[in-house]
Amino acid sequence: MSASPTAAPSWLAEWMEAHQIFLWGAADLRGFLTPPDESGQRFPIALSWAIPMNPKIMASIQNRPNQAYADEYSRVNGHINDLSVALSAEIKKRGFRSLPLAASNRTDTVNIKGDFPHKTAATRAGLGWVGRHCQLITRSFGSWIRLGTVFTDIYISCGPPIEKNFCGHCRRCVDACPARALKGNAWHPGISRDELLDARVCDQWKKEHYFQFHNGHNCGICSAVCPYGLKVLKKKFDKTPLGSTQTIIEAQGQDIGP
Repeated sequence: MSASPTAAPSWLAEWMEAHQIFLWGAADLRGFLTPPDESGQRFPIALSWAIPMNPKIMASIQNRPNQAYADEYSRVNGHINDLSVALSAEIKKRGFRSLPLAASNRTDTVNIKGDFPHKTAATRAGLGWVGRHCQLITRSFGSWIRLGTVFTDIYISCGPPIEKNFCGHCRRCVDACPARALKGNAWHPGISRDELLDARVCDQWKKEHYFQFHNGHNCGICSAVCPYGLKVLKKKFDKTPLGSTQTIIEAQGQDIGP
C-alpha cells in the first residue's frame, strides 16, 4: 500500500457509473478480520455498494413475503454477484489484489453467518447505518436494498464511517416482526448482532412459515415497514433522479427522521 490514501481513481468511478451503481464507497477495514486471498493475506480496504430492490414489490410484503419478493431477492443477489466478480477481475487487471464477497451466502450454518458482514463494510464506507431490524438503512434507498462488497488493497480515501443511528424512537420493524426476533436495541458500532436480533428464532420462523420461498430464507417484513423505505425510496424511484455518489453519501449525516 502507498503511504497515504488518495482519491478514487477515475477508472473506478467510471466503472461504477457504467454499471449504474449510484451509491458506493470505500471502507477502511484495518483492524477487522477480512477473508484472506489465495496467499493467506487479508485486505485493508473494501469497496461497498447498494443495489435497490423494486419498491412496489417491497411495499407488497408488509404482512408476509410473496413469490415476487423471492424472485426479486434472487435477481438482485445474482446481479450483485455478477458485479462483484467483474469488479474484482477489473481490479486485478490493474495490478491490485481483490476478492469478491458473495451476497447472502451462509458459510457458517451453525451461527447463520457469512464470511464477513456486508453491513460492516457499508457503515465503514459511509453508506448508511444499521436499524433495529439489523439491516442497513440508507437515505437514498431506505433499507430496501441488497449490498455488494469487494475486498482490495487499493489504498484510497475511505468513509467517513457512519457511527450513529437515525432511527430515533421508531420501532415499526420490531413491532412488525412475526417471529418476535428483534430485540429493539439501537445500533452503534461494535454492538453484537445478538443484541439486535435472535438469528435462530428468525431463521426457524422463516423455515416453519415461509419455506416455499427459498427453503425459508426469505421474509423481509421488517424491512418492508421501515419508514425510510416507504417515504424515501419510493420518491427516489417515482419522482427524483438519483444524485451523484458524493451527494448521496454526504446526505447520510442529515437527521431528517423517519
